[in-house]
Amino acid sequence: MSQALPAPSDVTVPSIPVAQLAPWAIFVVLVASIILFFISADQGAISIPSGTAIHEWVHDGRHLLGFPCH
Repeated sequence: MSQALPAPSDVTVPSIPVAQLAPWAIFVVLVASIILFFISADQGAISIPSGTAIHEWVHDGRHLLGFPCH
């Protein structure tokens, strides 16, 4: 009453050339750096919109990530 297992098939893993991956990696790092700047360092003094709007939008995220803001 034993069942025969199917023979393993050959699985090919596609390779992604670095030349195609590099622009996306650079884009992701740039966007992540901008987001991290607005969450961690922006206090309204050098922000693009004047005032403390961005600070207030990311206030809870700052505390969650351990950045002091007061």
